Amino acid sequence: MFYLLSWFAVASLLALWSGAAWALHAVAAWSMSNAGALSGAAADFSISVLPYWLAPWVPAEWVQAVPQWLAGLGSLVDSLLQAAPALADGLTVAAWLIWGAGSVLLLLLGAGLHLLIAVWRRPGGGTSGTRPGSSLAAG
Repeated sequence: MFYLLSWFAVASLLALWSGAAWALHAVAAWSMSNAGALSGAAADFSISVLPYWLAPWVPAEWVQAVPQWLAGLGSLVDSLLQAAPALADGLTVAAWLIWGAGSVLLLLLGAGLHLLIAVWRRPGGGTSGTRPGSSLAAG
């Protein structure tokens, strides 16, 4: 009975792992294939000032440097978004490798639980030096 419960738990975890991997891969592949359309939006994004409540706590040089830093960051994000559709094929390989590694770990967990249950159910129940029917007080 315990074997069945442990393998049912492992199979349920494997199903959840597979569903999560599939969903994350689908979202990542969709976003990477549509990233080229978003590349122009990244270059237009800029913030001219820090939040009003943060300005008194930050040196004036930093307040002036933030828009320049964001402009440079926007061009970096734009170049990454333009290259993203070319990386979509590698994403599928990475998703399969990560899913496979997680599945192997879950199966090893199941084998470990199976072995633990076998040791626990062995006559003597895994206790050292005592046998069923013997008394610890005897002697």
